[in-house]
Amino acid sequence: MAVQTAPAPVTAPEVATANKLTMIVFSGEMDRLVAAFNIATGAAASGMDVTMFFTFWGLQALKKHTRTGRSLMGRMLGWFLHDIDGVGPSKMNFGGAGRWMFKQMMSAKRVTPVAELRQLAIDLGVKMLACQMSMDVMEVDREDLIDQVSDVAGVAAMLEVATQSKATLFI
Repeated sequence: MAVQTAPAPVTAPEVATANKLTMIVFSGEMDRLVAAFNIATGAAASGMDVTMFFTFWGLQALKKHTRTGRSLMGRMLGWFLHDIDGVGPSKMNFGGAGRWMFKQMMSAKRVTPVAELRQLAIDLGVKMLACQMSMDVMEVDREDLIDQVSDVAGVAAMLEVATQSKATLFI
């Protein structure tokens, strides 16, 4: 009679214990960028190692004030993709007037503008990664991005960082 052995016990996956936060920034809308940079700067100020991965519309937060695109469709898209000062709110944009209105309201309430929040994140050492695939699709070159972008990376690199983080957020 053959001796049967019990199967090896299933162990829980290793829990990330590093004091890290990874954020995937998909939206390029003012209110969502304010939220993303507020969370990132708060985490960095409390001692967390923060990495932000900007993909698709989120790339607007990293763009210089320049037109992008090589093909006709790429140039058309580049005409609509603004830098961080040109992003509008996710609701009630009113053909661009919403951006002005929200900036006025934020200023009156002493809310830090999104461009200043980005600079604060940079000053606090937040790593900013730009998605290579999104850049390829949207015809955005590395030279079109602010100099403080830590790297241009793919999803595999972002996932490697995320697996080592205590928290991963998608905004």
